[in-house]
Amino acid sequence: MTMQPAVIAVAITGSVPRKKDNPAVPVTPAEQVESTHQAFEAGATLVHIHVRNPDESSGSDPALFARVQEGVRKHCPGMIVQFSTGGRGREAAQRGSMLYLKPDMASLATGSVNFASMIYENPPDFIDILAKDMLEKDIKPECELFDLAMLYNAADLVKRGLLRSPPHVQFVMGIKGAMPARRSILEFMISEMNAVLPGATWTAAGVARHQFEVAQWALELGGHCRTGLEDNIRFDENRLAASNAELVKKIVDVCGRHGRRPATAAEARQLLGLRPA
Repeated sequence: MTMQPAVIAVAITGSVPRKKDNPAVPVTPAEQVESTHQAFEAGATLVHIHVRNPDESSGSDPALFARVQEGVRKHCPGMIVQFSTGGRGREAAQRGSMLYLKPDMASLATGSVNFASMIYENPPDFIDILAKDMLEKDIKPECELFDLAMLYNAADLVKRGLLRSPPHVQFVMGIKGAMPARRSILEFMISEMNAVLPGATWTAAGVARHQFEVAQWALELGGHCRTGLEDNIRFDENRLAASNAELVKKIVDVCGRHGRRPATAAEARQLLGLRPA
C-alpha cells in the first residue's frame, strides 16, 4: 500500500502554557528554535509560532519573531514557518505587526468565538485588513475555524478576492464554548468545506486531552494534523510531555496504521501550495 504524506504541524509555545505549567514549554527565541529543531528532526514540517515577552506574557515584538524565524530557517531547512496573529491586542496593526517579515504562512481566524473566559474578537473589518495584508505580502493564511460560520466566512473571503483559491483551513476542536471534538462534526465540516471551498487543504487540531485523538481522525480522513505544547502540555493523562518533539513522535509512530507517513519539508510545501524554500 502506498503511504500518503501528511503534514505534521507543531505549535511550540502558544499564548497560555508557561514554564510553571510545564518546564518543557520554550519561551525565549533560543529555546523556541531549539525546540522547533527537535520537532523537525522528529518529523514535523510546519511550525506555528507565538512569541513571549521576558515576563512570559504573550508578545507581539517583531524582533522576537525575526529571531525565531531566522533560527528556524537556518537549522530546519525547508520547514514551513507560520506566525500566529491571534491573542495579542485588538488592533489589526498590532496583531499583524510582524507580517513584514514575510513568513510562509500566518494564522487568520475568520470570525469571533466565545472561549471559556474571554471572547476571541475578530470583527469583519479586522479580518479583511489582515487578509489583505497577507495577500499583498504573498503570505498564505491558515484560516482558523472554531465554528461552522467561520468556514463560510473563509469562502466569502475567496469570493471577494481577499483569499487565494484553493485556501488552507484548520478545524480547531475541543475548546470550551467553541467546536466540540466529535468525529461526526469533523466529517460534516470536511463535507461542507468540499462544497464551498473546492480544492482546499485542511488540518485538524485537537485541544488538551483531544489532541491525539483528533490528529488520528485527520490522518484517517486524508487531512493533515497538528500537535505541540501550545495545544496540550501533557503526553498522556499520567505525565507532562518532555518536549514538542515527543508529541510529534507520538503522531509519527501511528501514521503507518492509518496509511500515512510524515511529509518531507519539500512535500509539505507542495501539498499546501507554497513556494519552494
